[in-house]
Amino acid sequence: MTSRIVVYGGSGALGRAIVSTFIKKQWAVTSIDFFANQEATTNVLLEKSDSLEEQGKRVVDAIPGPIDAIVCVAGGWAGGNAASNGKPYGGLLTLTGAYPAQKGTPFMIGYGMAKAAVHQLVASLAGPDSGIPADAKVNAILPVTLDTPMNRSGMPNADFTSWTPCSEVAETIYGWATNAIPLTSGKLVEIVTKDSKTTYTEK
Repeated sequence: MTSRIVVYGGSGALGRAIVSTFIKKQWAVTSIDFFANQEATTNVLLEKSDSLEEQGKRVVDAIPGPIDAIVCVAGGWAGGNAASNGKPYGGLLTLTGAYPAQKGTPFMIGYGMAKAAVHQLVASLAGPDSGIPADAKVNAILPVTLDTPMNRSGMPNADFTSWTPCSEVAETIYGWATNAIPLTSGKLVEIVTKDSKTTYTEK
């Protein structure tokens, strides 16, 4: 049976890398975004004029049956009760936090607040009675700087050896989704790259 993954933000830089990686691994990939990802198996296109409730209904209606993994690499997530996601016997839910948001971010307050909320959501979902399946695992990736075309355009003189390639993050998420890489539910995973070598540390 073909494994299935849903990628929120599948047309962004990291989203495209994740879609591409899982397609190559012969998974069925559903991309959810405002723009289509032609490489994905299926696209669920959202309308910016939709309310969060309307977006959630559009997603739920488009994805019947069990799924193996949900990865959110968009700026936010909308959907139903946590109990409606994932397989009854387990699965993976990965959200995107941020390394700097583990402490105060006076230079980017709004961003820090939003990402800190993601960190709290992970802790809540990993706790008892959260509504996710008992065998499911949830975590958040905390990158410092991802190596994306937009970041390169905005910071052309930066040290790119300290930036994390999106394809590498995608391979790690694939390892979590297939249990090839051990994962503790409820953890924030710091992603730090130095001299082109990346380390993943659970917090």
